[in-house]
Amino acid sequence: MDYNATTPMESEVMQTITEAMQEAWGNPSSSYAPGRNAKVLIDWARETIAQMVGGHPEDIIFTSGGTEANNLVIHTVVKYFWNHQRHLAPKDGRVDLGGIVQVLPHIITSNVEHDSVHLVVENLVKEGKAKATFLPVSKVTGCIQVDDVIAAIGPSTCLISIMLANNETGVLMPIAEMCRRVKIVNHQRGKQTPKILLHTDAAQALGKLQVDVQDLGVDYLTVVGHKFYGPRIGALYVRGPSTSSPVYAMFIGGGQERKFRPGTENTPMIAGLGKAAELVVKKLEIYASHMKEVRDYLEVCLLTVFGKEKLHFNSHFQGSDCLPNTCNVSILGPNLQGRNVLLHCQRLLASVGAACHSENVNRPSHVLLNSGIPYEVAENAIRLSVGRATSKEDVDTIVEELKLAVKEIKLCAAQT
Repeated sequence: MDYNATTPMESEVMQTITEAMQEAWGNPSSSYAPGRNAKVLIDWARETIAQMVGGHPEDIIFTSGGTEANNLVIHTVVKYFWNHQRHLAPKDGRVDLGGIVQVLPHIITSNVEHDSVHLVVENLVKEGKAKATFLPVSKVTGCIQVDDVIAAIGPSTCLISIMLANNETGVLMPIAEMCRRVKIVNHQRGKQTPKILLHTDAAQALGKLQVDVQDLGVDYLTVVGHKFYGPRIGALYVRGPSTSSPVYAMFIGGGQERKFRPGTENTPMIAGLGKAAELVVKKLEIYASHMKEVRDYLEVCLLTVFGKEKLHFNSHFQGSDCLPNTCNVSILGPNLQGRNVLLHCQRLLASVGAACHSENVNRPSHVLLNSGIPYEVAENAIRLSVGRATSKEDVDTIVEELKLAVKEIKLCAAQT
């Protein structure tokens, strides 16, 4: 029950990848049949991914994964800022933004973002290449407050990057409202100030929720294949690459991906990503309904076995919506730290937080702490995330195993 960390590839996805390896092994830039086959597959995948997110095929850029896509956005916007500065600069090179001379690009993000956003921005700040505001999420709702985003905007703000759904709590962020408000601010800004570009990492939402870039209003959206039963590559949606929204390649090479992402295309994995997207387009309602039904059953079973007074659901926040598959729960009591409980489980495969933080064994999740979960509750957290094939029988099995694990831990503690 750790499907927020990764998912297995669907059989149809594996079949598509295998067929691409056999029939479309050529270089997509080549004119002979295997190359043409590869080009056709890549174009088809671009179309299905665009359909999944509500964009246009030309808005999709393939990447190695979500980390590269997020880095590409941040790299792009910093370069865009300096290009904007140089365009405005008089001969002495000094630029005035609201009375501030030679300011740095300013990025707004939250304090519960994935490391592929948080650490990139943090590193830019450490290197003196940018300023940043890491906005705290509400300890009541668990999500970012749009008023706080607007209040943080300054003359040099050029990027706002907020995830669409949190990978640990499952809380959905108010991206559409945020984008609507920021666009009003953009209309009011003068030519001396850069346009504020809007990005959301949709890794956890795709395949679980309807995601439409037109409804959201974002300029950039990150797609991660292995979160929705696809291969471990990704894509970046860009609203009108280099026309409405800037894109600057992070490295130089051939002309692939319109020079936005050079390198010979990984045709089989791109085809697999396209098939995974096609399945989401066709079956999202079925997937989401099943996951919610099983997740809700899981929470009822946990309450039945442990009792309301012995549980704290870290994914329940007042006034906020949550992913349909995510149950972050703490079993309250001494010695019941999440890692300890999982060590006593034989069949349950779960985590205590984001997989990318698994090396931080001595401290509870910073996401939970920043979301207002008390330390002693956060250290007992177990993130349970169900998948497309998780059954109620699976839930019965793991809840019984959790019950036995807690009983064993208490028995061991009583004997020491």
